[in-house]
Amino acid sequence: MIRAILMSLFLICLPGGVAAQVWSVCPGAVEAFAPDSAACRPVEGVIDPQGRELWLRADIDRPAGTGPQAFYVGGIASSEVWLNGVKLGANGQPGASAAAEEPGRYEAAFPIEASLWRATGNGLVVRMSSFHGGLRLDGPVGGMGVAGWPPPSRAAPLALTFLIAGALFAAAFGFGVIHALRRTGSSLILTGMAGVAGAQAVLETLRTLVNYPYPLHVWRLVGIWGLTAVFAVLLVGYVAGRFWPGARRALIGVALAGVVGSLLIPGFDLKTAAALMVGVGLAAVAAAVAVRRGDRGARLTLAYLVAFVAVGVAMPRWLVDLSYFVFAAGLVLPLLMAELIRLGRDDRAREAVLTQAAARPDCLTVASARGLLRVPLAQIIAVVGADDYVELRLADGRRLLHAARLDRLETELPGGFLRVHRSVIANLAHVQGYARDGGRGRLLMGEGEPLPISRNRLAAVRDALEGASLTASVA
Repeated sequence: MIRAILMSLFLICLPGGVAAQVWSVCPGAVEAFAPDSAACRPVEGVIDPQGRELWLRADIDRPAGTGPQAFYVGGIASSEVWLNGVKLGANGQPGASAAAEEPGRYEAAFPIEASLWRATGNGLVVRMSSFHGGLRLDGPVGGMGVAGWPPPSRAAPLALTFLIAGALFAAAFGFGVIHALRRTGSSLILTGMAGVAGAQAVLETLRTLVNYPYPLHVWRLVGIWGLTAVFAVLLVGYVAGRFWPGARRALIGVALAGVVGSLLIPGFDLKTAAALMVGVGLAAVAAAVAVRRGDRGARLTLAYLVAFVAVGVAMPRWLVDLSYFVFAAGLVLPLLMAELIRLGRDDRAREAVLTQAAARPDCLTVASARGLLRVPLAQIIAVVGADDYVELRLADGRRLLHAARLDRLETELPGGFLRVHRSVIANLAHVQGYARDGGRGRLLMGEGEPLPISRNRLAAVRDALEGASLTASVA
C-alpha cells in the first residue's frame, strides 16, 4: 500500500510533473548543465543507472499554481539535480565508479526556489549512478517528477498499516499461547502465518518510517518476497491439514517448488505476487476438495480464497502492497476468535469428562459429537494423536475422537498402556508381538493394523513385551 501511494506521488499526482518518456540521456559530463540537444538521445525503456553514471536532461514548464515546488527522486541511486544551471542539491554523491560514488537515500526531495523558474524552457538536469545496489532490478528508479512541497502527509495509511500489523502480532501471540497449552500443529502454523504477515507489513512501511540508504532497498524487497513465500507455504499447510490431510505433504511440496520457481519471474513485485498466488491457489484446491465432501467450514474458506484471487486479478497493482497483509489479517483474526471460543468449550468438556471419569476408574469418559460416552479401558486398542484431539481405536472397529491431549492421557491411563510413538499409546493387552524393521519396529495387534514404534522407544517397548512373555518376529 505504501509503495502504491509513493508511486502515485511520483507519477500520478504530478499535474506538472516530468514523465519518464520526456527524459533524454546525454553522453559524458554535461557542460554548463545545458548540453546541446543534438548530443542527447531519448531514454528507451526504463531509466537504469545500475553499474554506470547517467546524465539526464528534460525541458519542462513551470507547474500550475503558486505554491512551493520540489523535485522528487525515488530509486536505488545517488543523484544530483540542477534547474536552469542552478544546483538544487545532491542525494549522496554520484560517481563514475563504486569507489567514487557515495550512496544516497532511496527517496530524495529537492525544494525549488520560485525565482529559479522561467516562463518556458526550463532545463532540468539529473546526474545519477548506482554501484551499490546489490542485486540488479528491472525498475531501479521508482519515479522522478516535480510536485508541491512539502509532500502530502502519510499519517493515515501509516496508522492503518500499524493497526493491521499490531493485530497480526497480537494474533501470533494468541496462537502461540494456544500452542503452548494444546501443542496442536494448526495453532503453531497460524502463529507463523500471523507473525510473518505482521513482519511483512512492517517491511512495507519501513520506507515511510526510515529514509534508508538505497543499497538496503534490494534486500528489503528480498525480505518481502521471502516472507510472502513463507506465508504461502504455511497457508497451504494449514488449509490442507484441516481439509485434505492425506495430500498435505504433496501440496506443501508443490508449494515449495512454486515459490522457488517464482524467482525466475522478472521483477520483485511479480515474483512476490506469483509466490503468494501459488499458496492461495493450492489452498483453494484443498478447500474445494473439502467442499465436495461437505466438510464443515470448507465452503467459507474456499469463498474467501477465491475472493482474494479475484481481487488480485482485477487489481494487480494492489496485490502485493495491500492485499497480502490485509488478506492475512482477515483470515487469521477470525480463526483466533474461533479458536479461543473452541478452547473455552473444550475446557468445559474436559471438566465434565474428568468428573465422569472419576466415578468409573475402569472406563474412559469420552466427549464426542454424540455426547459423553463411557468406553471401557479394556476395549481400547490404541490412542492416536489427531492434532487438536486424540483418536481412540476400539476392539469393535470403532474410532472415536476425544477432546484430550496425548501427553495428558499418557499420565492418566493405567500401566497397561504404553507410549510407543510420539503420536501413539498402545494397550499392551491387545499386542500379539512386534516386528523389527531396521532400527524401527511395528507392534502387531490382535485387532486392526500394526502400530509404529519410534526408534528411541523400541528398547522400552521390547522390555515391556518381554515382561509380558510376548515374543518378537523379525521382519
